[in-house]
Amino acid sequence: MPAGRDDAPPGEPARRPADTGRLAAFSDGVFAIVITLLVLDLRVPEYHEGGLLVSLGREAPSYLAFVVSFVYIGVLWLNHHALLRLVRGTTLALSWINIALLFGVVIIPFPTAVLASALVDGDAGDLRVAVVMYALAAALMSAPWLVFFGYLRRHPELRADGVDQDHVRAQEARPITGLVLYGLTGLVALVVNPLVGLLGIIVMIVFHGVTSEGLSRRRRRAPARS
Repeated sequence: MPAGRDDAPPGEPARRPADTGRLAAFSDGVFAIVITLLVLDLRVPEYHEGGLLVSLGREAPSYLAFVVSFVYIGVLWLNHHALLRLVRGTTLALSWINIALLFGVVIIPFPTAVLASALVDGDAGDLRVAVVMYALAAALMSAPWLVFFGYLRRHPELRADGVDQDHVRAQEARPITGLVLYGLTGLVALVVNPLVGLLGIIVMIVFHGVTSEGLSRRRRRAPARS
């Protein structure tokens, strides 16, 4: 098959993959809106004269939830930016996969607001529910990334120059890790302690930030010469 073309039914011209410019612009717009919406959950605390500092301190856990999610969305944007550098063009199917990926991004403000509320006003049970919700949202968000890499692995004509099968296959480990470990952090929050689960979420965000440029593929050793 010529590079840059999809399979087409007999008698119909082959379709060239669309440029990724519009896909990137739309995605960047979504990320920008979502990361801005997070600030709407920051509230000015109620206080009496002379009690502002104490009230701000009481709201500090909700500010922590804001910072965690702000960094999380920033990490996702970096990962998405690196993801689009792997492709030379997009198809309708790949665009739908990207929309599913963005769906996971736009729901982040909701579990963030729930977590902030539980940290400030809730008890241990409420915090447990909030952390489990956040962990499940993060785990489900990993699924479209895995589908994206799988689609790219099956369609080499969409890959950018220098991106081979082994490199794409190596990247599939990252969303699989997210699915498994975010799920485990939710289980830890439910069974052990919600704060330990929240710490696990933060560790996973750091992991995806450190590996935002992707995982290095394992180089095959050349056979030893006699």
